[in-house]
Amino acid sequence: MFDYESFKDIAPYDQKGSEEAIKRIQQHPEYINMFAKALVKGDGFIVQAKRKAFTAYILSRLNKIHSYSDFQEIVTCGMFLPTVLKGTSTEFTVSGTENLSKDGSYLFISNHRDIILDCALMDYALYINKMPMCEMCIGDNLLTNQFIEDLFKLDGAIIVKRSLPMKEKYLETVRLSEYMVERISSGRSIWVAQKSGRCKDGIDVTHPAIVKMLHLSKKKEGLSYAETIKRCHIVPVAISYEFDPNDINKAREEIHTIREGSYTKKKLEDLASMLRGIRKPKGRIHLSFGTELVQDFNDANEVAHEIDRQIYQNYRLWPVNYFCFDYAEKRNDHASEYSDFDSEAFLAKYAHLDEEKRMFVINEYANPVRTHLGLIKSGE
Repeated sequence: MFDYESFKDIAPYDQKGSEEAIKRIQQHPEYINMFAKALVKGDGFIVQAKRKAFTAYILSRLNKIHSYSDFQEIVTCGMFLPTVLKGTSTEFTVSGTENLSKDGSYLFISNHRDIILDCALMDYALYINKMPMCEMCIGDNLLTNQFIEDLFKLDGAIIVKRSLPMKEKYLETVRLSEYMVERISSGRSIWVAQKSGRCKDGIDVTHPAIVKMLHLSKKKEGLSYAETIKRCHIVPVAISYEFDPNDINKAREEIHTIREGSYTKKKLEDLASMLRGIRKPKGRIHLSFGTELVQDFNDANEVAHEIDRQIYQNYRLWPVNYFCFDYAEKRNDHASEYSDFDSEAFLAKYAHLDEEKRMFVINEYANPVRTHLGLIKSGE
């Protein structure tokens, strides 16, 4: 039987924790109003009315929340994501749900482009297809205050403790491994990104350490690696945004890292990236569930390679990807794929950047095509 108390500090809130978090939020309605301001952009009477209606709706529904599943259904999928998609996306489509059982529990491993929307939109895809939603792994660096922590843990967040000394970090990783394997075995699905940190260059590669971690807690029990992976019921997930709201910021960060060897984030920079991802246009979005990994895998590299293969196979390429590939490669092989694409308007968005940053952004959009063509291979 799953022992929640042993993992209470990293697990999503249980009923008691959820109700205590709801009381804290009710005592500070100004936080909900601030959130509404961040979510509903613009000025004027109509915008203010929408923000007021959003805040009133959330506050009126809080007493109905007694678990993170309630929060996911009522707030995240009932109000937040429909508002985000309506305001910033022209289309949201889903494929591959036929690969999932409504009674199954899975470890969903996806490519990672946006701090919070990758998993949130996957949950929404499950919700609209009447399937159970999941818990999600997030780094403790995102928990900047009590309100943010409450929102995440009310939304099913599993806290990954990153700021620990090496020995403590290893022990915490073993505990995280135990939580994930036991939680999936008890019937609850979990989402984790294919690597720590967002993909910034458009090359989606699974870090073997993510899947190697799964076996840490079961190795001492004598469970084989292959059997541990089967217990996790891994399903790769590909999420494809037509436009990346953080593309310029990713370019600046990566170029600084290349030049200086590292990049230190400013205070609240992750929060700014989250808000930008929520508020800025994303065009079309497609999310695709792959098929469960049922093979007998010998090691983490084999698992990572199969996850990558399915993500590459299911990633949807948009006209902007084909245009940027041809532009970067100085060719027109894929011109038919972007005949209706406004390339001049797209390039004008980045005209203010220096050439290095501008071409980094172009290649961020071009690299999924290179991957599709086999010009970039997993792990290379």
